Amino acid sequence: MAKTKKVKKKVSKSKTKTASKIRTKALIKAKEIKKNPVKISKNYLPKDTEKYMCEKHRVFFRIKLQEWRKELVKANNEALYNGSMDDNSISADIVDQASSYTDKNVEMKAINRQIKLISEIDKALIRIKDDTYGYCLDTAEPIGLKRLMARPVAKYTIAAQEKHEKDEKVHADD
Repeated sequence: MAKTKKVKKKVSKSKTKTASKIRTKALIKAKEIKKNPVKISKNYLPKDTEKYMCEKHRVFFRIKLQEWRKELVKANNEALYNGSMDDNSISADIVDQASSYTDKNVEMKAINRQIKLISEIDKALIRIKDDTYGYCLDTAEPIGLKRLMARPVAKYTIAAQEKHEKDEKVHADD
């Protein structure tokens, strides 16, 4: 029985060593980036001639996503603040009340969509930190710079996205 205990200890030690090596490499990489942060100009655009998802690309998309997120949060705060100011205006006319209710309902749906988009931006920022940004979550293939420029929160290649949408449609029809 003593032999099996030794074997188990060896296996767990090797797993621990591997995990600690990975953590150490990640820490070294993070320190190198902090020491030598990549700076890009305001008019920089990623090029196909550069290595895909190089440090410049990640910095560019991180800045783009962070600015987009700030704009959405600001717009949502303004919409919520301005929308709450109109609550005091209650009209005696039923048609005006219905119109006001419809307007607020449309505005709240738009705010909810923007909140979901903010969540997607946060997930994309996490993928940038994990070095998985720019690669399809299904196939692990590069998504492509043109697609990411058009939709920075894209998670799938065009083919994988079409497959997901087709599957959603099939399940929605059931």
